[in-house]
Amino acid sequence: MVFIAIAAAVFGIDFGIKKFVEKKYQRKVRHSKLHNTIVIEKYYNNGAALNLLAKRPKVMRVLHTIVMLAVLLVDGMLLKTPDKTWTKTGLALLTGGGLNNLYDRYTKEHVVDYIRFNIGPKWFRDIIFNVSDFFVFLGAIFVVAGSDAV
Repeated sequence: MVFIAIAAAVFGIDFGIKKFVEKKYQRKVRHSKLHNTIVIEKYYNNGAALNLLAKRPKVMRVLHTIVMLAVLLVDGMLLKTPDKTWTKTGLALLTGGGLNNLYDRYTKEHVVDYIRFNIGPKWFRDIIFNVSDFFVFLGAIFVVAGSDAV
């Protein structure tokens, strides 16, 4: 039950932030925070990471749906096991973040991104994230850490 709560919390956190960003900020206008280290910039992403498949949003939505169904299937199988805490936590993070972005794809036909870091190399400064992206990344790390291959 705790893993379902984690997924729901992740979904809810980014859902609330996206709602706030949608209401408060204009698209493609940069708002510097923390001495220009973090920039809030509302951006509508039709594709996946780095705008992969941005010109094919319907294909992206189908692929995203298939991936989330696979994650939910594995979630369902692992929730019944008494161990694999790292893997189940990682899958909960992946589920919450992935479902939040998938919700955007179905309701808005794009994913709302809003965080840009103004540090590091230019290619990194050009990427705009949302909180779900961070949870998906962290979830993937947890899944790998909890796998038998490590």
